Amino acid sequence: QVQLAESGGGLVQAGGSLRLSCAASGNTFSIRSMGWYRQGPGRQREFVASVSSGGFTKYADSVRGRFTISRDDAKNSAYLQMNSLKPEDTAVYLCGVVADAYYWGQGTQVTVSS
Repeated sequence: QVQLAESGGGLVQAGGSLRLSCAASGNTFSIRSMGWYRQGPGRQREFVASVSSGGFTKYADSVRGRFTISRDDAKNSAYLQMNSLKPEDTAVYLCGVVADAYYWGQGTQVTVSS
């Protein structure tokens, strides 16, 4: 069992930045990877970025070069630094974890105005 709590969302202008945080609790030793996904109203959840226990990172093509994912195992947390934000980045951002099973946080809203 892993519980996830996201924070850091908000309203920013296009070109601005936000830093999202995901704090994991529970059976954190079982976590293999942590990542970020996003979902807009009426849209399917899509992959944004992930980082494995070994530090390997992956990014969606749409965010590569603008977003950076990082992980702090001592704090059982993952972060997503989002720069050069665009209106199309507007979505609920969810933390996802691969542990003994797949777990999702409740999400944090990111709104980018034009």
